[in-house]
Amino acid sequence: MSEDITKPAIIGPDHQLTGPVPWFSRHRILWIVSGSLLLLVLAIAAYALVLHRRNAERAAALARAKPAAITVTAATALKGDIGVYLDSIGTVTPVYTASITSEVTGLIVVVHYREGQTVAKGDPLVDIDPRPYRATLLQAQGTLARDENLLAQAVMDLGRYRAAWARNAIAQQILQDQEKLVLQDQGTVMNDRGTLQYDQVQLDFCHITAPIAGRVGLRLVDPGNVVQSSGAVTLAVITQLKPITVIFTIAEDSVAAVEARLQAGAKLAVDSFDRTAQKKIATGELLTLDNQIDTTTGTVKGRALFDNKNGAFFPNQFVNTRLLVDTLRGVSLIPSSAIQQNGRASFVYVIQGGVAHERSIKAGVTDGGNTQVDGVEPGEVVATSSFDKLQDKAAVAVSNRSARRGAGSSAAR
Repeated sequence: MSEDITKPAIIGPDHQLTGPVPWFSRHRILWIVSGSLLLLVLAIAAYALVLHRRNAERAAALARAKPAAITVTAATALKGDIGVYLDSIGTVTPVYTASITSEVTGLIVVVHYREGQTVAKGDPLVDIDPRPYRATLLQAQGTLARDENLLAQAVMDLGRYRAAWARNAIAQQILQDQEKLVLQDQGTVMNDRGTLQYDQVQLDFCHITAPIAGRVGLRLVDPGNVVQSSGAVTLAVITQLKPITVIFTIAEDSVAAVEARLQAGAKLAVDSFDRTAQKKIATGELLTLDNQIDTTTGTVKGRALFDNKNGAFFPNQFVNTRLLVDTLRGVSLIPSSAIQQNGRASFVYVIQGGVAHERSIKAGVTDGGNTQVDGVEPGEVVATSSFDKLQDKAAVAVSNRSARRGAGSSAAR
């Protein structure tokens, strides 16, 4: 064995070992190969680790760069009915207003009404001293009685003259004169009867009654005051409160539509609201339109009638009115808050699959926070908030599930 160990290796002409290799040289080669393989595995593992970390960092960067979904509230477009209204400002106007003045001159002896009293037609209001007018009436009655008897005497004489003329006892001229005398007495009697009626009316004017049913205002005269027949002093003012009317204006562009509905026999409802337009007072009916347009304002006046059973209306009160001209049925309704403007164009954001899509629409009638639109079908979901962040094809997350079920129960009525 020692000879094999010490025996030198033979190197051939191509500089390669041709002889036997010692055992320790073989082990050295094996260790070198094994070490190389281990280093290669470690290098591959290190490269894989670096690549994994790099991919993770790249994914995190991409995740950070990707915009987060925008949180919005939304509502579903509904199919329903909506009214076409005309809004205006109106003034409460009584159907009748009576300013009571005196037709005779005299002393007020009694004031029957109380301030703010509700009176019926024919109720006493004021009494003026009737004694001078009663005396004048008595004189007229006496004059009439005298002239009626003179007429009767003339008629009786006319009968005797006709009988005498038939016997040729008198001249025809005498008969004709008597006939004219009877006609004169008839005229006098008629004049006396007119005077009697006039004096009776003057006496009746001393007892002033309510010409209409309504409410009396503040007392304007007292017993002892002297009034004149010129009517310069108002004795009382009565306004009819039940029913009552409201006069409001309609733009001339809308007159044709309203007039067409009236000509068709439609009863147009008018809602009245308080000055803040928040509290509804009552609902009435449009009676008619005025017969001419005011050229200074471009409007025409309309009158609506209200029963005013609860006394909510007060004469000359300002109210807000809404005239229902027509009702659109079976249209698409969305919340008015969902509609955005870009100049004169209107658009909404329709949410589909978590993405907002900008869509142009045509907005129509608005009522109760809802608007009739063309371009959105019932059942489609539209955004109602976060418009400062929204843009076309932006990812969104809807936060109000309840609102997505409908645009509001009041929209579809």
